[in-house]
Amino acid sequence: MDKIRNIAIIAHVDHGKTTLVDQLLRQSGTFRSNQKIEERMMDSMDLEREKGITIRAKNAAFQWNGYRINIVDTPGHADFGGEVERIMKMVDGVLLVVDAHDGPQAQTRFVLRKALENHAKPIVVINKIDRENARPHKVLDLVFDLFVELKATDEQLDFPIIYASAKNGFAMRELHENSEDMTPLFEAIVKYVPPPEVSPEPFFQMLVSNLDYSDYLGRIALGRIVSGRVSVGDSIVCIHRDGRRERANVTGLYTFAGMGQVELKHASVGDIIGLTGFEEVYIGETLTDREEHPPLQFVDIDPPTIRMRILVNDSPFAGREGKFVTARHVRERLVRETRANVSLQMKDTEAAGAFEINARGEMQIAILVEQMRREGYEVMVSRPEVIFQRGEDGALLEPLETLYVEVPNENLGDVLQSLAARKGEIVSMDHHATRVSVEAIIPTRGLIGFESDLINLTRGEGLMSHLFREYAPFKGELEGRNRGVMISMEPGTSTAYALNNIQARGKLFIGPQEEVYSGMIVGENARPEDLPVNPCKAKHLTNMRSQGDGKGIQLEAPLRMTLERAIEYISADEFVEATPKSLRLRKRILDPTARKRASNLAAA
Repeated sequence: MDKIRNIAIIAHVDHGKTTLVDQLLRQSGTFRSNQKIEERMMDSMDLEREKGITIRAKNAAFQWNGYRINIVDTPGHADFGGEVERIMKMVDGVLLVVDAHDGPQAQTRFVLRKALENHAKPIVVINKIDRENARPHKVLDLVFDLFVELKATDEQLDFPIIYASAKNGFAMRELHENSEDMTPLFEAIVKYVPPPEVSPEPFFQMLVSNLDYSDYLGRIALGRIVSGRVSVGDSIVCIHRDGRRERANVTGLYTFAGMGQVELKHASVGDIIGLTGFEEVYIGETLTDREEHPPLQFVDIDPPTIRMRILVNDSPFAGREGKFVTARHVRERLVRETRANVSLQMKDTEAAGAFEINARGEMQIAILVEQMRREGYEVMVSRPEVIFQRGEDGALLEPLETLYVEVPNENLGDVLQSLAARKGEIVSMDHHATRVSVEAIIPTRGLIGFESDLINLTRGEGLMSHLFREYAPFKGELEGRNRGVMISMEPGTSTAYALNNIQARGKLFIGPQEEVYSGMIVGENARPEDLPVNPCKAKHLTNMRSQGDGKGIQLEAPLRMTLERAIEYISADEFVEATPKSLRLRKRILDPTARKRASNLAAA
């Protein structure tokens, strides 16, 4: 037991968590010298590699000087905060990674608060000290201020500090020291992180903190054994969240070695293991050996703040590209996702083939839809809405978030104007050499689409992060999109001749020779109202034609949106149609006459 250490790596997005885990695994001798290893090997999903972010919490383990160190890599995005919360019960210490230039950011505050609440021992790693503009001493002061602000105890304030460059593979205790490798960090983990607490109970208990799935073994429940021991073939009980007790035999036990899993015959208290045998087991449930034992307490998960609908694709092009297109397929996939992701909730709606998803942010749903697209599903997604609540006095409450923005000096005015239009209230403003840091309190509704605005206003130089704050009284209506869209009137194939005439009216979303259908959005109008257009109009031939006619058409490149941008862009009466090969925007009601009738009814 004294030779086991369980730690999680927590940080803001892009502060170097996954690269640090890479170095720890490499330098602990987990891999052979001639073994081919990918960069950022903890990023196992395609989307994680493409976006350079961690989406799912993942386990790994390594041996160092006779110690077994279990390590969990966690996401740094606020939308995936549920991944951080639920693994806190699995670990005894955390490596808080902070960028040597950026300092503590919004998500640093969130993950550290969760760690302190769960009494995990923090080790502060100031990473990227090889950066030209690194300011490690200033960042250390900011980290200390953050600990004080989060009401850390005296013991927690006495945290060890390691300076590191994960990219170059070295760590040191003091900046003036010379170091070639990560040894100081290994030593700090072994010295300061306590071994797992031994429960006085003699019987087996384990809290499920994560789930995995195998086509051969079924569901794998991951967690730390709190007391007792378990062997393959043992008959154990799962205490479900609703109080039901279900008994089953353990069919397999696994532990982690490097990135892989190793089969075990038995495991004892303090081990982080995977256990198979239960088909219906969820995160937060307790596994024990007898029905009469009480369940273990699970960490409370922050509530979701965003609601969206995912619908079966009913466009004229439905079923052309996807393998899974029916309501049954979509529902099964969403249910499977909610089992493994505790911060997502799914509800059936009164409409057939429409499912309501509650989540932390639109990025979380966009990642889910992108995964479904790649797996061969066809779906439609509605615009995100916030989840309102009623106060005790009956007043309407909406979620507020604390927003942190860093922008170049010259763009400050435009960004503040955008925040004011979104009902943001500025709390503080700090001027650095060429940039300004702004802290604001803003309704979650105002954040939808703000990231795209920020990128446009600052030419990609603006940085933002946000954190759920509280539910507060409704702040009034927000102004929606101030431009209309161009809607195709006819089905067919777009022509360069027709698009040349249309592009004078606004921005195009499609190019020539693309199939369109009636009700599909083909561009953005420069004016506030929607404009029906015909992108399929061809040039009629006549008997007399000069040879040069029609050759001088020059079309601007169409605006191709990512899934996140498209979800933010659409208004309440529109959908994003996501299929394995295409992303299309469309009106909710495709028929122009029915659409006009519906808008007249809404206006009345």
